Amino acid sequence: MTDSELTPIFDRPTSESAAARYRLGDEEMLPETAYQIVHDEAQLDGNARLNLATFVSTWMDDYADKLYAESFDKNMIDKDEYPSTAEVEDRCWRILADLWHAPSVEDAIGTSTTGSSEACMLGGLALKRLWQHKRKAEGKDATKPNLVMSSAVQVCWEKFCNYWDVEMRLMPISDDHKVLDGHDLEKYVDENTIGVVAIMGVTYTGMYEPVKQIAAALDEIQAKTGLDVPIHVDGASGAMIAPFLQPDLEWDFRLERVHSISTSGHKYGGVYPGVGWVVWRDTQWLPSDLVFEVSYLGGNMPTFALNFSRPGAQILLQYYLFLRLGFAGYTAMQQACQDVAVYLSDGIAKLGPFELWNDGTDIPVFAWYLKDETSAKWTLYDLADRLRMKGWIVPAYPMPADLTHLTVQRIVVRNGLSRDLAEKLLADIADAVRYLELLESPMPAEGHTPGFTH
Repeated sequence: MTDSELTPIFDRPTSESAAARYRLGDEEMLPETAYQIVHDEAQLDGNARLNLATFVSTWMDDYADKLYAESFDKNMIDKDEYPSTAEVEDRCWRILADLWHAPSVEDAIGTSTTGSSEACMLGGLALKRLWQHKRKAEGKDATKPNLVMSSAVQVCWEKFCNYWDVEMRLMPISDDHKVLDGHDLEKYVDENTIGVVAIMGVTYTGMYEPVKQIAAALDEIQAKTGLDVPIHVDGASGAMIAPFLQPDLEWDFRLERVHSISTSGHKYGGVYPGVGWVVWRDTQWLPSDLVFEVSYLGGNMPTFALNFSRPGAQILLQYYLFLRLGFAGYTAMQQACQDVAVYLSDGIAKLGPFELWNDGTDIPVFAWYLKDETSAKWTLYDLADRLRMKGWIVPAYPMPADLTHLTVQRIVVRNGLSRDLAEKLLADIADAVRYLELLESPMPAEGHTPGFTH
């Protein structure tokens, strides 16, 4: 039997069949039937606006939605066919180069990516290739590169080191050094170090790593050893926060040792997923042998990316926001997020059983832990489960190496989490704590999987 337009949609045999889940069905299906099946499946997902685990934008205005619908068929890589979109891409990274105080925007170079993970990998590849060129020119071994970073680094850097055969040197964080701050850096840097990653907005907690302090430590190392080690700033979130909320903070191309900066347009850039950006302070820091010339799309086109075909709509959305918001609008948007983050962190600190790891005054992200986890009748995993019952996704997870004994919970405040919603969240957290405090015996925490995104 086939679908019939005269049959009520939920009475159609194919709409209740599981046969097509893992293989193609034998017959066609009416579009409204297929739509309803997929629509109903998606209803089982959580509410994206209440997902406080993700850094990724979950709301844009109606004009952005309209622009998205008009341009989602454009392939960003086909720049000869879509020259206007290609020009917009060029404008966007130049806007970022200017925002990040590139000495000369004309001498800088950048590109869009599918997200900050790809942007980080491109930054890492440039560091590795430059190091290899230098070593080979000096007649030295170029087979054992290493990259220094915090143990709280995002997983994309683990992927980079794994995929491109780079030794990952992790500097552990601690209660005394909550981020990579230059302390003991000389113990991790040597002639095979291709660079140091500094994170503007650590995924685990949202804290900034002090890039200027790290650069100063590397200056001292160079003065003692002659090693000239560059910095890549992973600004997945902070590179779109600091220019607006902490304009006097020196973390970007104002520091000569910073060779490249990456960010995510679909995080605090405000765009739907997925778009990222990476910019080099000068063309000399992007090796020309990493750039490919492609002619078979209709014109001679340089490209540097891990992906080839990718959406062009998000590029246009990024430019839309740059035009729509300007500096003042971005400042207002990010300040509103930070105000909500500080309001929430203050409220959570006052609940009693919690201690803040940080308060959301870097990027609008903060984490907390139980003051006395060993004697508590419940865990942060239990609290996460209680909040999920109300629709909130607030992840709990262990901290990285040397702090794995500590479990934290984290909230990411994005554009769209209003003060009204924040008040509701705080009330739900308080209710969940009261419920858990009434339990007579501990609840098991086994089976909980920490979940958070970059």
